[in-house]
Amino acid sequence: MIIVFNKPFRVLSQFTTEGDKATLADYIDIPRVYCAGRLDFDSEGLLILTDDGALQQRISNPKYGKEKAYWVQVEGIPDRRGLDQLRDGVRLRDGMTRPAKVELIAPPDIWPRDPPIRERRNIPTRWLNLVISEGRNRQVRRMTAHIGCPTLRLIRHRVGDWRLKSLPVGSYRVLGRHR
Repeated sequence: MIIVFNKPFRVLSQFTTEGDKATLADYIDIPRVYCAGRLDFDSEGLLILTDDGALQQRISNPKYGKEKAYWVQVEGIPDRRGLDQLRDGVRLRDGMTRPAKVELIAPPDIWPRDPPIRERRNIPTRWLNLVISEGRNRQVRRMTAHIGCPTLRLIRHRVGDWRLKSLPVGSYRVLGRHR
């Protein structure tokens, strides 16, 4: 079984509780499904869940090169040099990242975040579409910080061929069996 879920901001990508934080159990009532990859507590968007361990590995293990696409709102306006660094791969504390696909985009048509991002009157923000094929801890946030444009909002909208489309935030859809 495959489930696509639009994870809200400030929800843990796990079913077990950690104090008073919201978890997947607050939204998904299907037993014995597990995340194929994770999203940070403060990231939003597409999360794939499955009951198939082999499929879970093919989605989440970087050796399979499954692309993950994100809409990233950053503080500041990335210049050509910064975008080229992302495209070439950047050196983080845990080593070089694989090259990313990145482009500046218009703000996507998305739901409001609660609470909204912090905005500073004199510092502009921009949206990027960023595609990576690995998934290190907080990787996208660390990559944009590396080029001097910290991430303000991060929404995963695609994993491989699975897309968020118009799935409302906090909702899931069961897609059935993977072949």
